[in-house]
Amino acid sequence: MNISITFKNVPSSDAVKSHIEKKLNKFDRMLEYPAEAQVVLSEERLHSIAEINLTCNKLKIHARGEAEDNNMYLAIDSVTEKIKIQITKFKEKQKRHLAGDKQSIKDELMDAVDSE
Repeated sequence: MNISITFKNVPSSDAVKSHIEKKLNKFDRMLEYPAEAQVVLSEERLHSIAEINLTCNKLKIHARGEAEDNNMYLAIDSVTEKIKIQITKFKEKQKRHLAGDKQSIKDELMDAVDSE
C-alpha cells in the first residue's frame, strides 16, 4: 500500500508514522487490489484531526476522525475504524451482487413497510 502522510500544524513524528502504517497495512489483507492512501494529520485548538483518502480500483473512501486533548493516536484509531466499516460494507455489497441478489435497499425498506 502506498501511504503518503501530511502533517499540518503538527510536528512530524516517526512513532505516529509507524502507527499509521501499522493500521493501514491491515487493510491490504481486506482489499483485492493495491491501494493508495493519503493521510492528513492536523490540530485545531484542542482537537486532533486525522483524514484519510483511500483509493483502490473502484473503491474510493474518505473518512475523518477527531479526538480531544490533542491525542493524535485516538484520532487515527477512530478514522481507521470508520474505514474498516466502509470496506466491509463495500465487500458485502459486492458479494450480494455477485450472488445475484440485486435487491436494492429501497426494495428492502418497502418490504419492511408492507409487513407492518
